Amino acid sequence: MRNKKQISVISPLGDFVKRESFGGLLIIFSAVLGLLFANTGLRDVYKSFLEASFSIQISTFVLSMDLGHVINDGLMTIFFFLVGLEIKRELTHGHLSSFRKAIPSAIAALGGMAIPALLFLLISDSQSKNGWGVAVATDIALALTVLTLVGKRANESLRPFLLGLAVIDDIGAILIIALFYTSDLSFQWTLFAIASLILVVALKKIGVEFRFAYILAGLALWLSLYKTGIHPTIAGVILGLLAPASPLIQQEYIDQEELTNLETIDHVKESQKIVKGSVSTVEWLEHSIHPWSSYLIVPLFAFSNSGIVISSSSIQGALNASLFWAIFIGLAIGKPLGIFVSALAIKKFDIGDLPTGAGLKEILSTGMAAGIGFTVAIFISKLAFQDSAQQDQAIFGVLCASFISGILSFTLFSLNTKSEKSSE
Repeated sequence: MRNKKQISVISPLGDFVKRESFGGLLIIFSAVLGLLFANTGLRDVYKSFLEASFSIQISTFVLSMDLGHVINDGLMTIFFFLVGLEIKRELTHGHLSSFRKAIPSAIAALGGMAIPALLFLLISDSQSKNGWGVAVATDIALALTVLTLVGKRANESLRPFLLGLAVIDDIGAILIIALFYTSDLSFQWTLFAIASLILVVALKKIGVEFRFAYILAGLALWLSLYKTGIHPTIAGVILGLLAPASPLIQQEYIDQEELTNLETIDHVKESQKIVKGSVSTVEWLEHSIHPWSSYLIVPLFAFSNSGIVISSSSIQGALNASLFWAIFIGLAIGKPLGIFVSALAIKKFDIGDLPTGAGLKEILSTGMAAGIGFTVAIFISKLAFQDSAQQDQAIFGVLCASFISGILSFTLFSLNTKSEKSSE
């Protein structure tokens, strides 16, 4: 009788962490590139690139956007679809699938949103208080990149803790976008949005597997939300949350003899054999879409939205603006403070399990990494402020806070390791 060996083709969490970490480096490169374009002789080329217009006309219906809006309203919907998938995976069989697992990340995330928002409201002037949502966001990719660069100096248990915290943070950011950054609703398009949503649910209920049908229904939902006044990227989150969490492919085995003939895991993938413990539809979609989001869409977003003009006068203007300091202090100080205070409460009242083997210093270091708000923070900045000067001040605040948060997190992790070695 032949021995049979089980192998894993897709490791959802492992793939996620690796891609987010490398994607974080691409985000940094793209943001720097955007700044270079905006502050050199390429400024006009950069501006023309983002202002290039696209139009779609069907009979009397016309949809017109410039490239900047195509990226922010269109392509970022795919990013938010991935966010929806991540939330669904974590809630169904991830680090948020049980109360005991979820409660530490949930409490830390809530503390990490409430204190930055409060600090923002206390510091900002009356004209910029609408931007409080900017200070509550965490960028999963860049935060995980810091932990990856830290390497073994960071306890392994901190990664799932940070991931769970960031996912709940994303839920909060999505609710903030939907509830507080929505323009006047159009009744007619609201009804069309509801009908589109019902269609997606009906297709899922009757077991339709034809993917193009879901794409069409998803496009209808995106368009209706765009016309309704709700930011259309919410369509991506909704569709991600509705994706099935059931197994995608039946269990299969690979014979030991067949396995020895396959030299690498790539050959196993090519053989189209999926083993026991097959991934769910959510995980398969996440595995398929994640590279497009991490390696193309988010870096393109970073390139197109980080290109603010930096000069002595603009820096002076930002430093004199309460908006800049409200965002900077909210992210760089409020985030780690909120997460650290929450961790103290969890430990004192024994209402959950903090990361195994991680002390409060490591929790604080992780909280500093969570202060990197970049992608979603810049996204909310674009929604919160119509004035270009306020947008630039907000983005400059996000960039500075994210940079300082990353440096502080890395430094504190290194100091923690040195102090542990010296104590030995």
